[in-house]
Amino acid sequence: MLLKTHLVIALMAILLLFESVTYKFVFVVITLVATVLPDIDSGFSTLGKHALFKPVQFLTKHRGVIHSLTFCFLVSLVLALYFPIFSLPFFLGYGIHLFADAFSVEGIRPFWPLSFEAKGSLRVGGAIEEVLFVGFCIVDVVLFIGLFIA
Repeated sequence: MLLKTHLVIALMAILLLFESVTYKFVFVVITLVATVLPDIDSGFSTLGKHALFKPVQFLTKHRGVIHSLTFCFLVSLVLALYFPIFSLPFFLGYGIHLFADAFSVEGIRPFWPLSFEAKGSLRVGGAIEEVLFVGFCIVDVVLFIGLFIA
């Protein structure tokens, strides 16, 4: 999926959980950062184009280990041990990215190093993704307004 679609899906989750979290600013920032982080393994992604991430792309292929729940769980565990307030928003943002990518034609290997793949029929940047993007934008606006009405 495209960056914009990942962000509006993550924003929906943020808005749904916003009232339940204590450190709201940390929750929002870490969730949004984590939702774009898996694409550092692609030189074509918005984040992956930066020279800082070229070594990552040299060491792994796109939608490899970095696009796995294995990696997500391990990083979340380390965060839970050393920076607990970052753990839940990281897991949420990263997990949402993986969940969304699992519906794409390219799919993901959720339990890397196992070879099982989760794939769908959604074409990245296609018409269906554009409809999803607009739909999530509408849901986000409604949820945002709901925060002020409630």
